[in-house]
Amino acid sequence: MSGPATTGEIARLATPTILVTFVQAVAQTAEAALIGRLGTDALAGYALVLPLLMLMQMTSGGAMGGGVTAAVARALGAGRIEDARALIRHAVAIALGMGLLTSVLALGLGPLLFRSVGGDGAAAIAHAMTYAGIVFGGAVLVWLSNILGAALRGAGKMRLPAMVMTAAWIIEAPLSGVLMLGLGWGLAGAAIAYLVAFALSAATMAAIIARGGAGFRPTWVGPLRVEPFRRILAVGGIATVMATIANLTVVLMTALVARHGTAAIAAYGVGVRLEFLMIPLGFGIGVALTSLVGRRVGAGDWAAARATAWRGGILSGALCGAIGVLAAVFPGPLASVFASDPAVRDALVVFLRWVGPSFGPFGLGMALYFACQGAGRMRWPFAASVARLGFAVGGGWLLARWSDAGLAGAFAAIALGLMAYGVIIAASVRPGVWRETAAAAWTKIN
Repeated sequence: MSGPATTGEIARLATPTILVTFVQAVAQTAEAALIGRLGTDALAGYALVLPLLMLMQMTSGGAMGGGVTAAVARALGAGRIEDARALIRHAVAIALGMGLLTSVLALGLGPLLFRSVGGDGAAAIAHAMTYAGIVFGGAVLVWLSNILGAALRGAGKMRLPAMVMTAAWIIEAPLSGVLMLGLGWGLAGAAIAYLVAFALSAATMAAIIARGGAGFRPTWVGPLRVEPFRRILAVGGIATVMATIANLTVVLMTALVARHGTAAIAAYGVGVRLEFLMIPLGFGIGVALTSLVGRRVGAGDWAAARATAWRGGILSGALCGAIGVLAAVFPGPLASVFASDPAVRDALVVFLRWVGPSFGPFGLGMALYFACQGAGRMRWPFAASVARLGFAVGGGWLLARWSDAGLAGAFAAIALGLMAYGVIIAASVRPGVWRETAAAAWTKIN
């Protein structure tokens, strides 16, 4: 592998992941609409579980999955096929262990967690426990699917996991409707459909990898060693903590915004979902960068790795920034699409005017975060995640306490946090941090 990846190559590799992420969003939106037919209590129960469900998807796919993608890409970039074979076995062990841990934590702490995020009705809690009991009881399937998909992306096979997951999500929503409404299984039917989709995905990707679809055949049998775990967890462990911090930021900001009334909290809920629309772009481009950068780092070409990272980061920042600027310049029409209550619309307009311009730096930082995974340089992204929490929550609290900025102050703090996240990560993609001596250290270790 020689030279940096072109913007066209990055876009080509990113497109399948971007598309499957949008398909997932559509499928889950359709499922939520179907759940709404079961009644308010069922929909409330689903809403209580959703933050935990999103956290599991983020940690298994983008966080620990990023560690797997980076480790496999660096091994292949260095020409170490045997290391790549062993990494698959160790990645599966991590998926099994994390899946079981997720089940234990979610099921053991479920009632407490659901009440802490606002569940105070017995019926809603009962529905939440029914859904969570099935979904998190099969958490291993979700972890296996996402980790195996990450391994394929590390080998540069972006289209294969995207095709498999697209098919799974296309199956999931209709199956959910049949089980919930057709057979009368209620919310349990939605949970079963979710696990069926991931079971099919995990089995398909395991078969693809076993047959050499990653470009090599893994060694499934053999002793587990510390070094392969270290290579994965050095990135994946930190990224998992970062995903938790990101979710904590949203939870704490929700509490701050709630001080401004029901309309404000409703507007923030819509605003966060608009912010999440940036994730398909940043994630899709980012996972391509994890593989492309990882291979160049594995080959010792740090200059090409940095250039590749910046090309992908600028592409993501430009796309997200264009959406953000449009939202800030024309907030009224967009707010009318998502809210019918005049008070909610007015609050959402304030959100879009303040937070929209920060989508560009956020998209830049998100893509470069995944590039940092490929480079194995996670200290600055971790600092950026903490800074985002500090600027958003700390800044929002200070403005609320010492000024009369009101709701605009809270949303300005959110924007500042997103911009700080992007700027800090971008500042790390330079020779002083992504440096040549790391290649020599890699050689000595191996």
